[in-house]
Parts: sequence; C-alpha cells; structure tokens
Amino acid sequence: MMSPCKCKVFVIGGFSMDVNNSIAIFENKKIRRIWHEEDWWFVVEDVVFALTDSSDPKQYISKLRQRDEVLSQVWVQIVHPLPIPTAGGNQNVNCANLEGIFRIIQSIPSPKAEPFKLWLAKVGYQRIEENYDPELAINRAMNAYLKKGYSKEWINQRLKTIEVRKELTDEWEKSGINKPSEFASLTNTLTKAWSDRTVREYKDLKNLKKENLRDNMTNIELVLNMLAEASTTEISKVENLDGLIQSEVVAEKGGSVAGVARKELEKKIGKSVISKSNYLDKPEKEKRKLLSDKAKIKYRLLKSKKKVKS
Repeated sequence: MMSPCKCKVFVIGGFSMDVNNSIAIFENKKIRRIWHEEDWWFVVEDVVFALTDSSDPKQYISKLRQRDEVLSQVWVQIVHPLPIPTAGGNQNVNCANLEGIFRIIQSIPSPKAEPFKLWLAKVGYQRIEENYDPELAINRAMNAYLKKGYSKEWINQRLKTIEVRKELTDEWEKSGINKPSEFASLTNTLTKAWSDRTVREYKDLKNLKKENLRDNMTNIELVLNMLAEASTTEISKVENLDGLIQSEVVAEKGGSVAGVARKELEKKIGKSVISKSNYLDKPEKEKRKLLSDKAKIKYRLLKSKKKVKS
C-alpha cells in the first residue's frame, strides 16, 4: 500500500491518480510516470505488473513481444527509455504514452484490462479538462518544473515557449502535417536554421539522449528558439501553406530570422550563445545562482581595482 499524502487525488472504482505527483495508483499498485514532450509517459514494467501480477515483468514483456510480432515491430516507435527516479538515482526506464500503453495492453490477456483502460481514460480526461481550463495545465507544469529545481524565471520563459510551440503545430496541422515524422522533420529544419545544428547535433552538444532539448536550454536559447517558431507561425499564416515541402521552406525562413538575431548578439558579446550546459547533474536554479554569485564576485573585484587606481 502507498503511504497517504495530502496531494489532490482522483478516485474511480479501484484506482486513483495523484495529479501533482509522478506516481499513479491502480488497485494499490504504483505506476511510475513522467511528464515528457507535453504528455504523460508510463513505466511499461509497472503497467505489466499491475495487469498480470507477474513476478518477472521483464520476462513477461519479452515473451509478449515474441507472441505478438506486430507489437514487436512497432515497439521501438511506441516505447522509449526515459529518466525515472529509482532507489539508485535516475535511470532510463522503458516508458510509453497513452497511445502506446493502449496498444500494449491489447496484447495482454487480463481481466484487469478493461478497468485499466478506464484508468487511462481518466488521464485523458485530465488533459481534456486542461483544454477547457488552460490554467490547470499551467499550474501542473509549474509545479513539475519547480520540483525538478528550475527557477521561476526560467519556468515562466519555458511555459511561454510551450504556448508558442502549440500555435506553430496548429498552423502546421492546417497545412496538412499530421505524422510525427513530419513534425520532427520540420522542427529539425527550423532548429538548424537558427542554431546551425540539427536537433540531434544540438542534443549531442548538451550530452542529451532522450531528454527534452528545451528543458535543457538556457534563457537566451529558449528566447531564440521561440523567436524561430513564432516567426515560422506568422510567415505560415501569410503564405497559406499546403503540405510538407512548402512547410519546410517556411520553417527555414522562420528559423533564419532567429539565426540572424543569434549571430548579431554573438558579435556584440563576443561568444556563442549556444551552450553545452544541461540540467542533468545540477538543477537550473543552482546553476543560475552559481552564475549570479560569480558575476557578483567579478563586479566586486573590478570595483576594488578601480578604488586602488584612484
């Protein structure tokens, strides 16, 4: 049994969901989850254990994939290793989002499958509630980032980027973009245009694997990426796009607007604004304080030198 908490919990039948936590509960079994790419992702092994009571969920999954060849073929598309807190620290654990979990449980013969689908539907209902009341989503995202050690200044910037990104993807959808691979391709084009790096190259620079790139950007990187996406949105509205090819051209144009701004800024400050820094080892709030302290020390040293000269 999970220990009681003061968090807000929805209860339906035999399952509950803590909307402020990374743990969900199904029939007294905990299922770990993580907020990634603006969606909940669930630990696959926890789901399998909850449905089957298997003493070895890993072995069960292995046999499941052997039995279901179609599931095995799409596995790498729906299941991704994401950083999940464990007793030994954060470890990459196989996770799937709502759609992925629905596909997996189709292949699991369990009397608990239907109740579990209702439980997943509750998660979806939470997202629908947020569509009608965006403040719910904003508050949840704010709390999630605070728990991860981000400063309020950074969080406010990050939340704005989510809004700008949503406007862009809505515009892309109007032009007929609907496949994940197409969205990824357009994002890659846009990112390359403003940063001179593909998404993969950018992640490699920051030593990221499956982690979210934007969650590891500095304030100035977030601003430039937001400028690229906002510019692409505005150009798209004017040009009335139709299809991927036209959208790629405009993504290049929009990204270039931010690319020009980046280069101008780098000329003024004499260094690159594309940072190798990530927030995997040390939270953003700590790094921000560290930079602030260094700046204060540098200022005091300059001030003391001026006093000596005078």
